[in-house]
Amino acid sequence: MRRKIVTIGAALLWSTIAFAQERTITVASTTSTEQSGLFGHLLPLFEKAERISVKVVAVGTGQALDIGRRGDADVVFVHDRAAEDKFMSEGQGVKRFDVMYNDFVVVGPKSDPAKIAGGKDVTDALRKVAAVKAQFISRGDKSGTHAAELRLWKEAGVDISAGKDSWYREIGQGMGPALNMASSSNAYVLSDRGTWLSFKNRGELAILTEGDKRLFNQYGVMLVDPAKHANVKAKDGQAFIDWLVSPKGQEAIAGYKVGGEQLFFPNASH
Repeated sequence: MRRKIVTIGAALLWSTIAFAQERTITVASTTSTEQSGLFGHLLPLFEKAERISVKVVAVGTGQALDIGRRGDADVVFVHDRAAEDKFMSEGQGVKRFDVMYNDFVVVGPKSDPAKIAGGKDVTDALRKVAAVKAQFISRGDKSGTHAAELRLWKEAGVDISAGKDSWYREIGQGMGPALNMASSSNAYVLSDRGTWLSFKNRGELAILTEGDKRLFNQYGVMLVDPAKHANVKAKDGQAFIDWLVSPKGQEAIAGYKVGGEQLFFPNASH
């Protein structure tokens, strides 16, 4: 009986030690990395290689950076360079790394009431959408995609506030819900290409405008500064970043495809 108790006690001790040694980090990232399926592809590879589990909080870039500012994440992985530079200038991050890129596309109904199909000038396309007051869905969630969309409207010289609640609709949600709403209402929307390629409920939607250099979409990753937040798991968070920008991580990013199409293109400086 005593031997049985000792054996059970040893098992419980080892279980407790294993639990205590479990390594987990939290990554605040964008909805596009989650909804495109990229994390579903990358994380098992990273976790197998480094024995560190990753919890992802997928929100808009603005929210992800705010999570980092509060110290509620170890790493932020986002796509709004201006907002990322601000985050770094505030001393919130240790160092920023380029990870990968793709591009944005203007998606809309195949009937194309604004007649933008085939064009490459994104500001011209947006002016045409506004001119005919065609339905446009905006994420309106302070995400990287939303920030890019607002910059493009400004460059196009269009005051979107005049169209709110008529042809221009802000929904305050991620890319998947925005595409779903555009599909159900045959509206235009700005999408990152990765989420679009993974999106199944396309209905009558198609890519209508693409290829403008202003649609370039860069992703960056940063470790939250442990000097500001002592709870940040700096060693394991940096291990995740190092893996992402390593040849193995970059190869994994390049290898993620949907329907034979590559969704993201690695561009870290090794």
